Amino acid sequence: MLKNHLRRDLQSLRRQARKDRRITLGLLAGLAAAWTRQLTPGDQPAGSGLLLALSVGLVAASGAAWLMSAYFAVRAVKPRSEPVEVLTWVSRVGRSKEWAFCSLAAYVAWHLLQFVTALVLG
Repeated sequence: MLKNHLRRDLQSLRRQARKDRRITLGLLAGLAAAWTRQLTPGDQPAGSGLLLALSVGLVAASGAAWLMSAYFAVRAVKPRSEPVEVLTWVSRVGRSKEWAFCSLAAYVAWHLLQFVTALVLG
């Protein structure tokens, strides 16, 4: 009976990890496309040095979080069969999703900074 419960729990963890992996990969692709679109070579940042430093810091933080998320996503490419390996795989998928949302948060903060800067200076 205990084995059945453990097997059911592992199956539930696998299903959730597969959903999380799809969410993560979609989020990573969307963020890469959004940053590519936003950071065109012709844009000249306006404002003081502090605003420019904040903007560059947010871009760097988003990029670093994106890279960490991609690293964990690559490490969790295929699911494992052993129970301990499944738990490690689920953990990597979860960390990948967390880093992807950190990258998204930095992207949103960058957008908010650009919006507020445009309101104040414009």
